[in-house]
Amino acid sequence: MATATPPVPPGATDTADQPVTVVGIGADGWAGLTGTARAALHAADAVIGGPRQLELLPPEVTADRLPWPSPLRPAVPGLLAEHAGRRLVVLASGDPMFYGIGRALAETVGPGRLRVLPHPSSVSYACARLGWPLEDTEVVSLVGRPLDTLTLALHPGRRLLVLSADAGTPAAVAALLTERGFGPSRLRVLEQLGGPEERQLDGRADSWPHRAGAALNLIAVECAPAPGAPRRSLVPGLPDDAYESDGQLTKRHVRAATIAQLAPVPGELLWDIGGGSGSIAIEWLRAHRSCRAVSVERDPLRAERIARNAAALGVPGLAVVTGPAPAALAELPTPDAVFIGGGLTAPGLLEACWNALPAGGRLVANTVTLESEALLTEWYRRHGGELLRLAVAHAVPVGGFTGWRQAMPVTQWSVVKPAAEQTDTHANTQGEQTP
Repeated sequence: MATATPPVPPGATDTADQPVTVVGIGADGWAGLTGTARAALHAADAVIGGPRQLELLPPEVTADRLPWPSPLRPAVPGLLAEHAGRRLVVLASGDPMFYGIGRALAETVGPGRLRVLPHPSSVSYACARLGWPLEDTEVVSLVGRPLDTLTLALHPGRRLLVLSADAGTPAAVAALLTERGFGPSRLRVLEQLGGPEERQLDGRADSWPHRAGAALNLIAVECAPAPGAPRRSLVPGLPDDAYESDGQLTKRHVRAATIAQLAPVPGELLWDIGGGSGSIAIEWLRAHRSCRAVSVERDPLRAERIARNAAALGVPGLAVVTGPAPAALAELPTPDAVFIGGGLTAPGLLEACWNALPAGGRLVANTVTLESEALLTEWYRRHGGELLRLAVAHAVPVGGFTGWRQAMPVTQWSVVKPAAEQTDTHANTQGEQTP
């Protein structure tokens, strides 16, 4: 005989529908928690957190203590499902919604089932200690991110707060700053912020004197360039010598015009086809930290060079696909913009790119050959857009005088795909549909 589920008593909550409570905790541990946060931990059936965070709880918190497995992010859905129906508290460092576990939890259970009790973040503590206005301070996280990510933020006079991955991060940051021409920068490492063992270490990047200390640290950087350090603007059109190249490089002035036509905005994805040295994808990514790009290059040596250029210029997240287009495009996510810098006459390439674009997507193609120019002229006739020729000349010595040396003119077609021509799926990328 089946047993009926007993009703929920008046005033009680069905645990299956209870929110997941996220408690931010600092280096000051239990003493720094609010009464509300302590009450949530006392009432919990299970507490999930890192080993260091769990050790900060006193014995009177009797809930099961569950350390996060590694890797953490893929384990979140399964661990929450395993403990569904229990009063669950997740411990997080500082503010859970600032580079913390709160984002993964919100994406898993939904914001409506998440109750967040934040603690001051390490960034708030650091600005309080340094006297820096938080709104004027750039934050760069190196937790689970390549060290080269920091390069994009290096500009004279800027103040940075760098979230460290471990005790070795300060020395690694000092070395990177020195390598990138910012050796005179002042570094201050703030350890155990808000806790009884809080301390600061001070020094210059190019003569960093301190050994590795506490794993829980944050690095304050006051950017100061060395004499002669290269200046890397965030505006498109970096100097050509910023790139390692074998000659396959979209030159500076044409590159700036091309990025302007591609018109990157935060969060968008670019396909850079015929990557060469990677300059178009790299400068697309430098437009905003949330921009994404895939560079497709058939030559393995050039593909490796693209990755090196991306790291050196602060965008190591550039995805590089080695293979010929259009075959290499079949499994790529749908782009918001496409740039074709090489291989225009490859059968089906323009069709594949056009079919992959959603309505409102932009396509820009550059060429210096008559054959590809004829192809772009035909596509311009069919789909409109803008067809133009870019000609750049540089002043050079001519004997004892000065004259102009003309670079090869570049024909550029740019177009925004109208809604009426959007294809139903991204699967049709091999040119079955004619333009």
